[in-house]
Amino acid sequence: MLPEYDFCVSAFQHFDVELPKTLYEKLDIYAEFLVEYNKNVNLTAITDPEEILYKHFIDSILLAKYADIPENARLIDVGTGAGFPSVPLKLFRPDINITLLDSLNKRITFLQILCEKLGISAEFIHERAETAGKMPEYREKFDVSCARAVANMSVLSEMCLPFVKVDGIFTAMKGPNEDISAGNNAVQLLGGKIERQSEYDVAGEGRKVVIVKKISHTPTKYPRNSSQIKKKTL
Repeated sequence: MLPEYDFCVSAFQHFDVELPKTLYEKLDIYAEFLVEYNKNVNLTAITDPEEILYKHFIDSILLAKYADIPENARLIDVGTGAGFPSVPLKLFRPDINITLLDSLNKRITFLQILCEKLGISAEFIHERAETAGKMPEYREKFDVSCARAVANMSVLSEMCLPFVKVDGIFTAMKGPNEDISAGNNAVQLLGGKIERQSEYDVAGEGRKVVIVKKISHTPTKYPRNSSQIKKKTL
């Protein structure tokens, strides 16, 4: 399914990342299963092998390069969809403990079968982020939360920061054009501080990773419910 191994090695080396043969083989299983499952359940618009390599796999794994993810970190992927970025990250960094959260059960079902095929362990949560973020078993229990989503920085922060322990990080994977400073107020209200932004290109497309440090507890009233969030962003 994926391009041949040597091609993929070169693609990873362009970003100074190694691609062991064992990782390539797992990613190949992932790609093939994703495309096959996608025929019946809409998971991704990207089905070309090279595009999957760059826009899903390399893009996801680069989070480990731009964010300081601690050894044995507990990481929650908020609105994970087809498992990006957390499942490729788990394959690249097996020490990371991943939790996959999505509001659609059909995606959770796909992810459960996928992880079994890949031989990796994960926790699965079928729930809306704004609901799970108030549940005691998940609130401020993670070293890292991440999201690769089109929502603006204010909305993403309200969805993701409540999951993060103090001194942990929230990582937002964004396109190049969003004004991240517009989310400053929300980040501060939720107990965070924008530490840095890293910009890079994947297959000719701009990418941005924003790292938010959790410096204090999130006030208990956040996250608000979805209608409140839609009505007025922080």
